[in-house]
Amino acid sequence: MQGIGVHHYAVIDWQKKGSSVNFSEKEYFATMKEALKMDDIVSRHAAIMDKYDPGKQVALIVDEWGGWYDVDPGTNPGFLFQQNTMRDAVLAGATLNIFNNHCERVQMANLAQMVNVLQAVVLTDKEKLILTPTYHVMEMYNVHQDATMLPVKTIAEDYQFEEGKLPAISASASKNKNGITHISLTNIDASRAKEVTIELKGNAYKTISGEY
Repeated sequence: MQGIGVHHYAVIDWQKKGSSVNFSEKEYFATMKEALKMDDIVSRHAAIMDKYDPGKQVALIVDEWGGWYDVDPGTNPGFLFQQNTMRDAVLAGATLNIFNNHCERVQMANLAQMVNVLQAVVLTDKEKLILTPTYHVMEMYNVHQDATMLPVKTIAEDYQFEEGKLPAISASASKNKNGITHISLTNIDASRAKEVTIELKGNAYKTISGEY
């Protein structure tokens, strides 16, 4: 057996998933809370697998993940078409950080459909095509492919909403074959920017650049 599958969608209410574009901060916070459960899901599965497979020969494969909302009005309900917003971009960044930091077990992770369905990277309408916010996150994070994961310790403010709070900042890092270190950061706070200080240990760096 090469892998064991698991999947998790950031769904608030399966009976009423909510709009993909018209959502409150309360719904946004709830979506982020559900999305961040992926870390606990992966960690618990990995702990069980470590007991029976300490050599990590069997991969943990996240079959499906992402945001799942009500289909857009006027579309075929069976096609699961939904728009893509910055909420989905932030969700993708935070989730990819989780996968990167558990890469010794998570060797594959899949958006269930990539075009027009759920958390798609491309939306089409006949001859028209657009790249979604999720696409641009995937594009930025692809620098971690075929690179060596670097452990990251993150100390950050919380994202607070009403009585709830979540860690606002998540991060993952890697070094590629050319010795270049890439650090990816995601801030899930819906309304507040965060000042970030990065302390790098073990290497001397001469240049730095960034994009967002």
